[in-house]
Amino acid sequence: MNPRLILQLAALLGAITVGIGAFGAHGLRPMLEASGRFETFETAVRYQFFHTLALLAVGVLAVARPELRGPLGTVATLWLGGIVVFSGSLYAICFTGITKFGAVAPLGGLLLIAGWLWLLMAISKLQA
Repeated sequence: MNPRLILQLAALLGAITVGIGAFGAHGLRPMLEASGRFETFETAVRYQFFHTLALLAVGVLAVARPELRGPLGTVATLWLGGIVVFSGSLYAICFTGITKFGAVAPLGGLLLIAGWLWLLMAISKLQA
């Protein structure tokens, strides 16, 4: 994944995250609270937003350090997959009530963790 695409995805995900978070906090709050899913929704938004900001930082780093573009592209791909699978499965639980989607969330979490570890590996190659 090239730096421009990483930055574009971060910008798009940032807008989506703010929109989803605001919609959930205001428009959907009564429904989410009634179903006992407001905290689940907040967790999905929180993880999505933290990793969107991290994705933005990785895009900037990829621009600044072209020699890391390959590994940083992998980090971005892992985090994007993690956001979709982890937050997506939590959103699915919130909107459908089907708790079986919870079985998928740990896979998304593993993708997020793998992205952080891949970032560690990439940064370890930097010359001080």
